[in-house]
Amino acid sequence: MFELTYQMVLTTIQTLALLVGIIYYITIMRNQQKTRELALQSQELTRKAQEQQLETRQTQLFMQLVDTYVEKGYRTTALEMLSDKWSWVDFDDYLKKYGPDTNPEAWNKFQLQLSHWSVQGFLVRDGLLSAENIWSWWGWVPRSLWEKFEPIIVEYRNRFEKPPKGMLHGSFEDLYYDMLDVQEKFRENFLQQELPNRIEKRKELGLKPIHSLA
Repeated sequence: MFELTYQMVLTTIQTLALLVGIIYYITIMRNQQKTRELALQSQELTRKAQEQQLETRQTQLFMQLVDTYVEKGYRTTALEMLSDKWSWVDFDDYLKKYGPDTNPEAWNKFQLQLSHWSVQGFLVRDGLLSAENIWSWWGWVPRSLWEKFEPIIVEYRNRFEKPPKGMLHGSFEDLYYDMLDVQEKFRENFLQQELPNRIEKRKELGLKPIHSLA
């Protein structure tokens, strides 16, 4: 009888010990899970804060560039260069009209435009500036400038740049590709969201339709 009682007590103790161990293990695992969840939440909050800081810095930098571009007359120069006032037959004709020896003022304007957009290309490439912001404000300006002066830039590279050719104002060229890519994204967003929203809003307000999805 004593041995049976002793065995029952021992079994009960072992069972209780096992249960305590299981409960302890579950508690530890839950605490670790909560710790991991809190760590992940903290990381997410930190990431969002960093993204907001980056967006703020990008906006500030972009507005500084906009102010500089306008105040120093770069925008007026760009529009002038895109007009028919600047025209040529080929590269040699361009140098006769706007080259550093024959027309240093025009050549300086040309170089300032290339440098300005090349710098913005560097900033976009390094993630310090948003290509979307540039497109929102100036998209057609750098795009059109590159398209008009690309033959001049390419020929200048071919004639005067040391190998590997193509590095001269390469960041401006890269910015041009970014503008084409962003332009397509903006176009898709306009057709899929903005335009339908405008059509629906005019319909709700009882205004005469002026848009069409066709």
